[in-house]
Amino acid sequence: MTALRKIQRTTQQIGLKGQAAVLDLTGALYLPDHDVLLVADLHFEKGSSFARRGMMLPPYDTRETLAALTDAVFRFDPRTVIALGDSFHDIGGPDRLGDEERTALGGVQTGRDWIWITGNHDRVLPENIGGQVAEEMMLGSLTLRHEPMAGEQAEIAGHLHPVGKVVMRGRATRRRCFLTDGNRCVMPALGAYAGGLNACDAAFRPLFSNGFTAHLIGSERIFAIARSMLCRD
Repeated sequence: MTALRKIQRTTQQIGLKGQAAVLDLTGALYLPDHDVLLVADLHFEKGSSFARRGMMLPPYDTRETLAALTDAVFRFDPRTVIALGDSFHDIGGPDRLGDEERTALGGVQTGRDWIWITGNHDRVLPENIGGQVAEEMMLGSLTLRHEPMAGEQAEIAGHLHPVGKVVMRGRATRRRCFLTDGNRCVMPALGAYAGGLNACDAAFRPLFSNGFTAHLIGSERIFAIARSMLCRD
């Protein structure tokens, strides 16, 4: 199978403020006009952060998240990768990266521009993680930031970790999802331990006053579901 066919099988293309945007099963988003890959809420080292507070979780979340990140980066091979905040679960996260994980991160950064947008969990990032650091940035008509802002803004953001709950044949399934109205997109968390907030939660209403489409990430494809079908309120 060619790389192009593999990408097509695991993606869905949408329009976002007049630009093409490709949604990927990993939770990444690719903007082909700019050759930019976006990821959100990696939350590296969340497991070790919890362990320091006496809450023991399997210490493999960073490894799993890096595997998903590496998969998306190597398939799309973008010129630039932009991480939309909360890439580390806390300020000390970069210092807790293991040698293997640090090497893997350096491997996906090699040969491309890398930009870390700061988030509420990682407002300060050290120079030794590679790449550049910014609070937010513009890409064409789109603002890239961590926390979405209500109002007439064309933006791509993370922070809220949207998930959609679907009931089929008496069984409920929760899936990470992209939320968009064609003007704004709130991305799912890519982090293995990131958790999620129901897309029908009141926190999303100021952002999508006219409704949204939720693009739910299945095991083999992405499913587009209108808010009216997802939220029975």
